[in-house]
Amino acid sequence: MELQIKNLSKTYPNGVKALDNVSLTIPQGMFGLLGPNGAGKSTLMRTIATLQDPDAGSIHLDAIDALHDKMALRRVLGYLPQEFGVYPRVSAEDLLDHMAVVKGVVHRGERRELVQALLEQTNLYSVRKRSISTFSGGMKQRFGIAQALIGQPLLIIVDEPTAGLDPTERNRFYNLLSEIGENIIVILSTHIVDDVRELCRNMAIIDQGRVLFAGQPQAALNELKGRVWEKTIEKAELAAYQQQYQVISSKLLAGQPLIHVLGPDVASAGFRAVEPSLEDVFFSTIQRKAAPAAHV
Repeated sequence: MELQIKNLSKTYPNGVKALDNVSLTIPQGMFGLLGPNGAGKSTLMRTIATLQDPDAGSIHLDAIDALHDKMALRRVLGYLPQEFGVYPRVSAEDLLDHMAVVKGVVHRGERRELVQALLEQTNLYSVRKRSISTFSGGMKQRFGIAQALIGQPLLIIVDEPTAGLDPTERNRFYNLLSEIGENIIVILSTHIVDDVRELCRNMAIIDQGRVLFAGQPQAALNELKGRVWEKTIEKAELAAYQQQYQVISSKLLAGQPLIHVLGPDVASAGFRAVEPSLEDVFFSTIQRKAAPAAHV
């Protein structure tokens, strides 16, 4: 099973080109869609979920033509958007039961077993009688996954799921997504590099509506091996280093910038060689496409 996206384009009435000839092949398992805010990720997710139409292109989930047979795609789709509305005073158990009815599970006994299984799978059974308004951010996200799993979907889309979650809730969410992603396609759209590194066998980087990289995370890391260097500098030196080297990232460490640069051996200038991270891949890929001419 795989999802085939070919030559997908979308320009909004205000002239913003949200998708620019996007083509991706997404296999079974966890797939990370990585990009900065405003890169086009949510537009792509909403288009795959049949919530909006593209200007051009095609989407196929095996034999299902998602753009011309939207109901067939929706029957096998689970979708957790970045923000999803719930009835805050309704209990988790009752709301899942209602959603199961909406998705066609009409037999009461079957529905009761399904709701109980989903609550247990998402570790929410002990709080099933509580209203959604009392849930933490992580609990609400796990409830979102529970509703997305109704109907045994073949494709699940999760848009920016861990933003705002504390480390404990993020780990719970990671474990849950990993279990789900073993037998179906799960697309994880995020700007958080750690999400992709922890979870995904395959990934793509998107920016300004264009796919800049598609493949396995390890393959992307291998491309940078031996080419990433770091150095702690003074704040006043940052601009000069950015002029002289291809600085791909800078973060404060104990009040001083720690920079990563991409290029040949610069050990003589006081840099240390480091193993490339997926964050290095992300920043260098976006920077390279934005400004192809290297500094080094």
